[in-house]
Amino acid sequence: MSDQGSTDHSPHTLESYPLLSRIDLPGDLRRLDQTKLRPLATELRRFLIDTVSQTGGHLAAGLGVVELTIALHYAFNTPYDRLVWDVGHQAYPHKILTGRREGMSGLRQKDGLSGFPKRSESEYDTFGAGHSSTSIGAALGMAVAAKQKGESRKVVAVIGDGAMGAGMAFEALNQAGALDQDLLVVLNDNDMSISKPVGGFSNHLARLLSGKVYTSMREGGKSALSHLPHQVSDLVGKWEEHMKGMVMPGTLFEEMGFNYIGPIDGHDCDTLVATLHNMREMPGPRLLHVVTQKGRGYMPAEKDPCVYHGVTPFDPATGKMEKGAGAKTYTQVFGDWLCAAAQEDDRLVAITPAMCEGSGMVNFARRFPQRYFDVGIAEQHALTFAAGLACEGLKPVVAIYSTFLQRAYDQLIHDVALQNLDVTLAVDRAGQVGADGATHAGSFDLSYGRLIPNMAIMAPGDENECARLLQTAYEYPGPALVRYPRGSGPGVAVASDIDALPIGKGEIRREGKRVALLVFGSLLATAQQVAERIDATLANMRFIKPLDEALVDELANRHEILVTLEENAVQGGAGSAVNEYLASVGRRIRVLNLGLPDRYLDHAGYHQQLSEAGLDLAGILASISRIGRDNKLQIV
Repeated sequence: MSDQGSTDHSPHTLESYPLLSRIDLPGDLRRLDQTKLRPLATELRRFLIDTVSQTGGHLAAGLGVVELTIALHYAFNTPYDRLVWDVGHQAYPHKILTGRREGMSGLRQKDGLSGFPKRSESEYDTFGAGHSSTSIGAALGMAVAAKQKGESRKVVAVIGDGAMGAGMAFEALNQAGALDQDLLVVLNDNDMSISKPVGGFSNHLARLLSGKVYTSMREGGKSALSHLPHQVSDLVGKWEEHMKGMVMPGTLFEEMGFNYIGPIDGHDCDTLVATLHNMREMPGPRLLHVVTQKGRGYMPAEKDPCVYHGVTPFDPATGKMEKGAGAKTYTQVFGDWLCAAAQEDDRLVAITPAMCEGSGMVNFARRFPQRYFDVGIAEQHALTFAAGLACEGLKPVVAIYSTFLQRAYDQLIHDVALQNLDVTLAVDRAGQVGADGATHAGSFDLSYGRLIPNMAIMAPGDENECARLLQTAYEYPGPALVRYPRGSGPGVAVASDIDALPIGKGEIRREGKRVALLVFGSLLATAQQVAERIDATLANMRFIKPLDEALVDELANRHEILVTLEENAVQGGAGSAVNEYLASVGRRIRVLNLGLPDRYLDHAGYHQQLSEAGLDLAGILASISRIGRDNKLQIV
């Protein structure tokens, strides 16, 4: 049952939050009487709704861990005790309680708070996160370091049930159990994917099993059993674990060497605090399983936690979000193409690593459920699974964010490209991503992709070209990657009949003089404006690999300066491919490579990020003007 309380989400003045306004740091929280924690949770949840409704951001996950966050900081001596959050979608309540309450008004905005834990932002953010399933490994490293240094600090990793399904999480659990390391893992089960909701009996059992009496009996029993013949002690030990497994779903964790406690109600402050206090003193690796509800306390988010996972600014009274301009996004273009292609070819199967909505696959999953595979947060497996499908004559399409494809790099090389398998990669969020910042930016896929043999790599300049290049990649008899940006493009309508483009062939969009702009992808519309300002030739290159070498030759023959443009790191990117080709044929010409700088760009508006990178209209014109002056040419 929801503890929604009042629906009056008033502006976040300190008077509206009499308890929360007294909490500047967790030390203030720990001075509260425990009876104040539940009303504090109500205030914290309301404050979270009020602030995120103004800034946008991740909402449902944070609403689900309000009580857990309070209990963790109440039971542990943070920041001396280390608290490691997985991914960070749920870390907004943590930020509010750790000295950043007033900074929430600038959440995910330029020079404001990051939407994820960030070490440079606060000493309470012990490990930076943005990708999932890293918390247990990082926390284990911290725990081992504490032991090596002779420090008594405790280390806690908080991980969700979705992130727990990734291989990294189990690799870390396996090592932690083998080391018998002092480490607490809190499994936040917020999707009912591991167990059903639990009630008073389970909460009582968790308190019992985490208490000193049970722990001392268990350790004493081990000591007593050690004097018995090993056949008897083995039998009694197995009996204990099997009896425990009958009432709790923790046998797997126990087998990995963890003392499993739970599941308990993650919204019961008293049970959480009591259990965490007990488990704080327990030795060795232990796992606390808590069941929470995404979107807790805000009815629209409770009803549809997926929609309210990441939100634009919204009206907190109604939950109604601000809508964009209505232009079709590249993600929608992909989703439409995917359904159309599947209608024509029953060999097509689609794969996503837990990003159905974000990758535009909802309609496909509904229309072709037998050909849709969500493998969970397991990018490595997604690529190898696709490779296996391709081996048997199916045509897999893997929809994946650029930043997450980085996690499957070995599989891309070894399992897909080395075997020259027919796998299409639809790489979303290529380039900068605005408020999500550096953890989610797709800054490197051209660089790490084009050095792999057998790969075809494409970058569309508009929506219609995106659909055509997706079809081109699908028809290509080998591994092919199409990368496209977040959000909408210049507004080019997608044709009803989608035909493939010739592999490795670009086009000239505008004829000009002296300067040729070679554009690879998303900067095409901006480059059009630049070309018109300086009367330059504009080439839409389309293909990074194979590069249209004939077009590069033609442009080099007719111009004094070549300018390459890409929303990718300059190092090793599309511009580097042009440089390498010109060097290989001994062609000397002035070349200016423009792309993302050799540093991480912090969260800000998308256009602010392009401006910081010098990839907006003014920045590109300024760079071309400088190279002109350096070469005694008046261009701008």
